[in-house]
Amino acid sequence: MNKLDKESVIGISALLIHAANIDEIYSDHEKDLVKDFIKSYLKDDDVNEILNKAEKIENNSNQLLNYTNIIKKNSMDIKKDIIEHLWKVIISDNTVDQYESNLMRRICGLIYFPDTECAEIKLKLINNK
Repeated sequence: MNKLDKESVIGISALLIHAANIDEIYSDHEKDLVKDFIKSYLKDDDVNEILNKAEKIENNSNQLLNYTNIIKKNSMDIKKDIIEHLWKVIISDNTVDQYESNLMRRICGLIYFPDTECAEIKLKLINNK
């Protein structure tokens, strides 16, 4: 899988945090899932520092486009990995509400990721819980 640069990882982490915050509960478990995403791309960096930067970005921006433009430029493999991480965060509390589903549809549309593949990833993760 190709790599994402640090700025991209920070931006995408902010999107993961945004997904976690939609239900207005940003749990420690969700935070750990975001850290897992960061570690999967930036093994040598300070995870907490990157998480803090991402949380600041998410607090100051409601514009999904900022984050999705980063993702859109990447390969299908990276897009798939990001969608998988987003679903992990969303289903971590065992419920998916309409706002979370809507967010995923919007993100998939903005990054040109097929809805069917998005649905398959979601089902796979739910079935493996």
